[in-house]
Amino acid sequence: MVSGFDVLPSTLEPISYGVMNRPFNDRIEFPFFYRTVLNGYAQNQGLIQLLNFFGWNWVGILTSEDESDQRDSEELKREIIRSGNCVAFVEIMPVVFFLAVIPLKKITAAADNVSKSLAKVVIIYSSINLLPSLFCFYPDFRNIKGKMWFISVAISSLINFNRPGMIPACEPLSGSLAFTIAKEQIPGFKDFLYSINPSTFPEPSFLQPLWKEAFNCDPLSNVSNCTGKEMLSNLSHLQFDVDNFQFTYSLYTSIYVLAHALHNMYLVKSQHGGDLKLEFHPWQLNHYIKTVRFKTPGGREIFFDDKGNVPVYYDIVNLVQLQDGSLSSVKIGSFNQSAPEGHQLLLNSSAIFWNSYFDQTPSSVCSENCAPGYRKIALPMKPVCCFDCVPCSKGEFSNTTDAENCMRCPEDHWPNENHNDCLPRTIIFLSYEDPLGAVLASVAIFFSIISALVLGIFITFRDTPLVKANNRDLSYILLFSLMLTFLCSLVFIGQAGRVTCLLRQAAFGIIFTIAVSSVLAKAVTVVIAFSATKPSGKLSKWVGTRVSSYLVLLCSSGEIVICILWLLISPPFPEYDTKTVTGQMILQCNEGSTIAFYSVIGYIGFLAFLSFIVAFLVRKLPDCFNEAQFITFSMLVFCSVWVSFIPAYLSTKGKYMVAVEIFAILASSAGLLGCIFIPKCYIILLRPDLNTRMHLTGKQHLTKSK
Repeated sequence: MVSGFDVLPSTLEPISYGVMNRPFNDRIEFPFFYRTVLNGYAQNQGLIQLLNFFGWNWVGILTSEDESDQRDSEELKREIIRSGNCVAFVEIMPVVFFLAVIPLKKITAAADNVSKSLAKVVIIYSSINLLPSLFCFYPDFRNIKGKMWFISVAISSLINFNRPGMIPACEPLSGSLAFTIAKEQIPGFKDFLYSINPSTFPEPSFLQPLWKEAFNCDPLSNVSNCTGKEMLSNLSHLQFDVDNFQFTYSLYTSIYVLAHALHNMYLVKSQHGGDLKLEFHPWQLNHYIKTVRFKTPGGREIFFDDKGNVPVYYDIVNLVQLQDGSLSSVKIGSFNQSAPEGHQLLLNSSAIFWNSYFDQTPSSVCSENCAPGYRKIALPMKPVCCFDCVPCSKGEFSNTTDAENCMRCPEDHWPNENHNDCLPRTIIFLSYEDPLGAVLASVAIFFSIISALVLGIFITFRDTPLVKANNRDLSYILLFSLMLTFLCSLVFIGQAGRVTCLLRQAAFGIIFTIAVSSVLAKAVTVVIAFSATKPSGKLSKWVGTRVSSYLVLLCSSGEIVICILWLLISPPFPEYDTKTVTGQMILQCNEGSTIAFYSVIGYIGFLAFLSFIVAFLVRKLPDCFNEAQFITFSMLVFCSVWVSFIPAYLSTKGKYMVAVEIFAILASSAGLLGCIFIPKCYIILLRPDLNTRMHLTGKQHLTKSK
């Protein structure tokens, strides 16, 4: 049975061509209800895709007090919110307005709310076709500027936007968009209509009012003035449009659905050898209606979904104002529900003529998009479409619009100035190309050459009394270790690697310990030598032994043990410091164990302090005999440098931390070299008259006094 009514006996299988009501989607209450007319749920899908296409996330809804309209509007609102968009307002127009009782206060209040809203897009969502007349006849709505109206399919199908010239002059609606039932041709129907005249159907028919209105001809009246030559082809499209029969096409589709279902049932019956007489109970036809699938002459595929609806196909039209002030509709797109996802909405946005108020595609958002480099923060008590944009924090970036959160750059990258991209960090370290590194390297090489020259002088003049008197073996060891210490500082300069990080602190610690141990051995040698000259001196038996060499070996062994344990338990390793300098990455050596590092420095400091104490105690011995005063002063310089090193080292970062340590190494080593050996080189090279045994033993002074 084919019907356009809402209520039908439950024992029948109705196929409706005009019922759009949403409750008929309930397959429990209406299991045998089918319809070929478009449904509201599909319209909501198309609306949401249209909103997303233009980026309209802040829209208003204008509807009526009609119960069905309010229910459908609330459903639309929920669907819009579920899609991630927002509804700024839902304005409900009183029903009495449509009964010609005009509630001006309510209309004015509604118009005021619509006008003040930030929403530029307003959806007219109703099944009452008089609602758009608000914008044509009432000043409160006519004066609303800067709004883009979207008209639902229920209103457009009643007004029939597809018929040119049927929309009266209404400037506010110019540029509006609307969903309309897609046009489809019924084969032969137009030719049939053009072929009939008043005498074709002598019995009453739906064409009787048309003959009477168009030709003042009533074929059924007793006094008929029909000539028999009245033809529908003589009428203009304004009087009778034969190209746009929307509900007629739905009826046509419904009949063909029923025909296909009956045909399929007939085929099944014949294949099983049953009686070919089409006698059946109405409920038996349900299965064949449900499985119907065919294509219309226009290429549209017809089948029923699980709710008994056919696939929706809408035309999207743009209302354009003509020269005479009337509005005409221009198709600018379509919505095909049965198309694959992502291809359902087809729209030619460049063909749209917007209202003259807009010079480009209107924007309808609560908050403008957050540009890359910013992130969204929600506003209290506001919908998700209303937000503030705040710049990304230090070290973070966002490269999309409306980013929910900023992202951190990789460790080796840093955000650019706009925080919308990450750039590779500049790797910095104390290099030889760096002026500071070049100066320190030059100083280190210079002092290592000086140490080598002094060592060469001592080897050349090894048989002179001065060199012999100052324990030349210890002097060789001290000078060689100082030369290596100066060269060792070069390992601290340049790009840090795994090997250099492992070696530089350990090598420096061991070599420098040998140097300080040699100084300590020199100081102890002075004590032994002085005590041996005293009558009944207890240390006289140690004179001539290799105590000094054993002392250097013993003291150095302690540092070697510390370094070996350090390298085995927690060795240094190269790392990138990405936190100290903004936008840069410092390549440095992580010392691994801080305790081990300061143990190495502390052990050297302990030996230096011990050397200072020993040398200080014997500082008043005759200058010509010993070097205690030189050792005392060199240890004073040494301790001063390393005591100041600790706070300076802790307060600097990156390459300057390395520079501080190199400076401490060079300064303390230069102090030892200068204080201990420069006076001796002066005597050896410039005052050979003082480099005699008699002068060193003090006998020259005794001779002169006699």
